[in-house]
Amino acid sequence: MPEPRVLIVEDHVKVADSISKGLEENGFKTEVAYDGFIGKRLADANRYDLMILDVNLPQINGYELCSEIRIKNPKVPIIMLTALGSTDDKLLGFEKGADDYIVKPFEFRELLARIKALLKRVQPVTLNHSTLTVADLVIDLDSKSVTRGNKAIELTAKEFSLLEYLVRNKGKVISKTDIAEKIWNIHFDTGTNVIEVYVNFLRKKIDKNFPVKLIHTQIGMGYILKESEPDADQN
Repeated sequence: MPEPRVLIVEDHVKVADSISKGLEENGFKTEVAYDGFIGKRLADANRYDLMILDVNLPQINGYELCSEIRIKNPKVPIIMLTALGSTDDKLLGFEKGADDYIVKPFEFRELLARIKALLKRVQPVTLNHSTLTVADLVIDLDSKSVTRGNKAIELTAKEFSLLEYLVRNKGKVISKTDIAEKIWNIHFDTGTNVIEVYVNFLRKKIDKNFPVKLIHTQIGMGYILKESEPDADQN
């Protein structure tokens, strides 16, 4: 199996080099950029299995860089690594497309565990091929692909995780608190609309052009995935 390639975009040279050395000692191949502009050039020019982005970067900050990377590469796992640790900072990172968010200072073994978990999530498994199916929606857990009515639907890693969670809990009302903890690993903040934003992203991709709606809102309780009558209201 080839060494997983990791892009590290971090302006603190000692931190970047320490992460790079630690990862290479654990079987990874790394490249380092010390500002957002170079990080974007490398991300555009090369294929990486995972990216680690600081937030406070020269030239292009980590949030902007993450958002720009997502335009061209919606599936590559991205970890935000920063000293900005408030809930609002984390939510902004997730809104820009990050898959995980680690606050400095951190232990390298935690970073390594998070990296391995993300790579395991996105890498196809050749054994025990499995799919999840609801109506004409098919989620392939091995290839991380989604189709509906035989039409391919492109999802980001976070959108895929949210859809998989809803499908695995088909027919069950899932609260925003459950979603925040299971998908974003954070405690739900009633002042943010990140969950509504992502549910709307999914609806536009999964339900908009299909008569049978799958994602429904239970007012005051959360969301439920179930088959509706054609053209039924999602509320």
